Amino acid sequence: MHIIGAGGHGKVVAELIELNQQPIDGFIDEMSGLHQLLDYPVYADFPPSTEEAIIAIGDNLIRKRIALQYPYQYPVLIHPKACVSKRATLGKGTVVIGGATINIGAKIGQHVIVNTNASVGHDCLLGDFVHIAPNAALAGNVCIGEGTNIGLGAAIKQGVHIGSWCLIGAGAVVIENIPDNSVVVGNPGRVISRLKNDGDLSEFCN
Repeated sequence: MHIIGAGGHGKVVAELIELNQQPIDGFIDEMSGLHQLLDYPVYADFPPSTEEAIIAIGDNLIRKRIALQYPYQYPVLIHPKACVSKRATLGKGTVVIGGATINIGAKIGQHVIVNTNASVGHDCLLGDFVHIAPNAALAGNVCIGEGTNIGLGAAIKQGVHIGSWCLIGAGAVVIENIPDNSVVVGNPGRVISRLKNDGDLSEFCN
């Protein structure tokens, strides 16, 4: 298996793969300038031998672009110390990091990251390319649209619907539905900005 992305998240994913006793063929990262990471080779381009890969990049939009451009086999990866209900469903390329919990009836899309100690409640629906950051908590029946990022330690009330390509700030407490392309901060969470393009944070960051 090749790991796409030789950054911090790539290292976390590599250890997860090792804990699952699966082989790693190396990292792929054209921007890193590295030749080796964690005793594995780093390739600047996709080797011809690439058949199975995992996209270990935290940026949701970049993850989507790579997944659409390179139709490899993308497995589901679950850390052995994560707790995932046997009655939850996870789409291809999804990664569940150590300490995370995914409860019964949850439906997780493709290429989702459920990060360290994050909690996904019963019957939640998560779209493709979502990222649930460390220690974020989703109560039951929460719906998260494609590409949305739920920030570090954020809390989402039961039954809330959050649109696609939203940015929920660290520690935000979301108690009402949120429209697409919203930037949300605070307790209670409030929309402070709208993103012009799906997944493009440039106008918010400048």
